[in-house]
Amino acid sequence: MDKVILWFSLILGIALFIFSLRKQPIKNWLLSFLLTAYFANIIGKIVVDLNLIKYPKLSNNFDTGNLYEIFLFPVIGIYFYQTSYRSNLSGIIFQCALYTLGLTISEIILLKYTHLIEFVNWHWTYTPLSIFCFMLAIRLLLELINRKNE
Repeated sequence: MDKVILWFSLILGIALFIFSLRKQPIKNWLLSFLLTAYFANIIGKIVVDLNLIKYPKLSNNFDTGNLYEIFLFPVIGIYFYQTSYRSNLSGIIFQCALYTLGLTISEIILLKYTHLIEFVNWHWTYTPLSIFCFMLAIRLLLELINRKNE
């Protein structure tokens, strides 16, 4: 069942990625994707190396964390950026909280009913804070980059 969930997630992620690039400014959406993937991969590697979370290996070079950190989370980051693109700070914070809630609920469900993620020295309550801070930091970084380009 876990492999079915991963394949479904990959296909859904590809479709959502393609769909997210339908409107302008594509440059901003791609920058959001790449920054999120870059920093999520670094932080994810640190979290795994510190033995806080463990992801099962699907093959010698691929674990479930890679799919989430390098692809699915950045796709979600594009949608967060798109929906908050014209928002003020309070709107950005509110939307960040909504996305964080959705991602946390998804993680809890996956943790409870699958073997796709295993908490070693991590508690589910750390997840909302880390996701919220990460998404907000990326969003504010993108805001700074766009202001520099104006």
